[in-house]
Amino acid sequence: MRPDKRWTLKPADDNITEALYEALKVHPAICRLLTVRGITGFDTAKDFFRPELKQLHDPFLMKGMDRAVQRITEAIEWHERIMVYGDYDVDGTTSVAVVYSFLRKHYDGELSYYIPHRYKEGYGVSKQGIDYAHDNGYTVLITLDCGIKSAELIAYAQSLGIDVIVCDHHLPDANVPPAYAILNPKQEGCNYPYKELSGCGIGFKLVQALAKQWGLPEEEAYEYLDLVATSIAADIVPLDGENRILAYYGLQKANTDPSLSIATLKEISGIQKKMTISDLVFVIGPRVNAAGRMDDARKAVDLFIERDPDKIMALAAVLQSDNSDRKEVDKNTTEEALSLIQGDDLMIARKSTVLFKEDWHKGVVGIVASRLIDHYYRPTIILTQANGKATGSARSVSGFNIYEAIHECRDLLENYGGHFYAAGMTLKPEDVAAFSSRFEEVVARTISPELLIPEIEIDAEINFADIKQAFYNIVMQFEPFGPNNLRPVFMTRNVTDFRGMSKVVKDVHLKFMVAQVNGDVIDGIGFNLAHKYPLITRGPFDIVYTVDENEFNGNTRLQIKVLDVRPAKSQNAAS
Repeated sequence: MRPDKRWTLKPADDNITEALYEALKVHPAICRLLTVRGITGFDTAKDFFRPELKQLHDPFLMKGMDRAVQRITEAIEWHERIMVYGDYDVDGTTSVAVVYSFLRKHYDGELSYYIPHRYKEGYGVSKQGIDYAHDNGYTVLITLDCGIKSAELIAYAQSLGIDVIVCDHHLPDANVPPAYAILNPKQEGCNYPYKELSGCGIGFKLVQALAKQWGLPEEEAYEYLDLVATSIAADIVPLDGENRILAYYGLQKANTDPSLSIATLKEISGIQKKMTISDLVFVIGPRVNAAGRMDDARKAVDLFIERDPDKIMALAAVLQSDNSDRKEVDKNTTEEALSLIQGDDLMIARKSTVLFKEDWHKGVVGIVASRLIDHYYRPTIILTQANGKATGSARSVSGFNIYEAIHECRDLLENYGGHFYAAGMTLKPEDVAAFSSRFEEVVARTISPELLIPEIEIDAEINFADIKQAFYNIVMQFEPFGPNNLRPVFMTRNVTDFRGMSKVVKDVHLKFMVAQVNGDVIDGIGFNLAHKYPLITRGPFDIVYTVDENEFNGNTRLQIKVLDVRPAKSQNAAS
């Protein structure tokens, strides 16, 4: 069951689009793409297309940075023991690798890192980790991609004489931790201009500040930009503002001068072309994540900080194996979860999905939640059992704040945290049924009906005649793509099947050969669109798509990747 989609043409100010056309002299559709991204004139367009590292903000604008740098500097001068502590996902492990690697270059004292075990300790700062630091004489603890929700545990650490520096990008609660310093642009009173850095991005700003304070070249911090870009891609943070600059130059480094770890992951995963953000999201990221999902995330940090090529290759091979295991478990769990819904009219009729099975692998519950949204488009929570508790992950649909919905069920939870679109939680197994009912009630009461219909947001309407190499080349300058700067989606109206040449491929996909009335023809592919084949044989239809290059036998040509088709409509609005 794949739900139909609603099409929405993004609103754009025609006056701004026309002004951009006068200033830039490029295709009007390109100007519209810029307008919907908030680009208003020549200067902002130049900054967008040609980002520069000098546009990065001064790290000392971040609240707490002076205090954090001063404490780390003192710890090095006094030869204290420093521990770098991070979460077990891509953002956390890259964060730890960046800060640890930088400090290791400039500190010959006792320095270590700690990643909590996903299954033994759970998400975020753990008591076990704090006790380990205390038992081993660490007096400075730097948390990365976690800590802002751990007020009690950080108070405990401070009571043991451990100064904690929290570097986190998650939304703070009203009760912030009593840490020595907090680096989080979202905290109250922080005037840092950009609020959407990844956890690793905040770690990078700390490194940038330390380098500046210690009189080191800026390039000392830029050495880690490929890891920062990996975190930005994998954590699905907005790709605008400072994140766009970091991702732009991080990808540049990943393609021209990558760290040995990224180069090895690229090689072992079979990427032979120039890497894009999509490669970091769908190829590199899952291999890094697999370490924590299937076993111990320390392996990912070991890979990033290792300097011996042979050891790096061995560690990358382990991550490759972990990822293969993860894919098999993911596939089996998804099939099992779908079988619990199919045939159950009450489950199908719900506005949310909450599923619990004791033996599901904790490492794939978030992935499975996302897979189920592809089939039943609604807020989804997948729970399993670990250490006597029900624990799991939540994923949302576009426009619905799943964290707030879970917050309304907090009296049934022992622990929870997350973002607008993704969250995690722990509760007693006996409370799962009550939680499922409450969550369904909250979602049914608060979600707008249209949010339960998948939306395709369209950037611009064009004709097939517009799809030329020069046009495509400018579109590709919008990279890196991601939230707030997604790959441009186009619509073309009144399209027909060209001479009956469109066909179903492998029973699930559609191979398109389509034409407009004026005779312009283009071909493309539509994945999982075989069920739309009868529609395209009946007459004119509208089509939404992205533009891609297809390389075959050494020849490269433009084609379209079709996202959806529907019977032709004559009205001006897409929706």
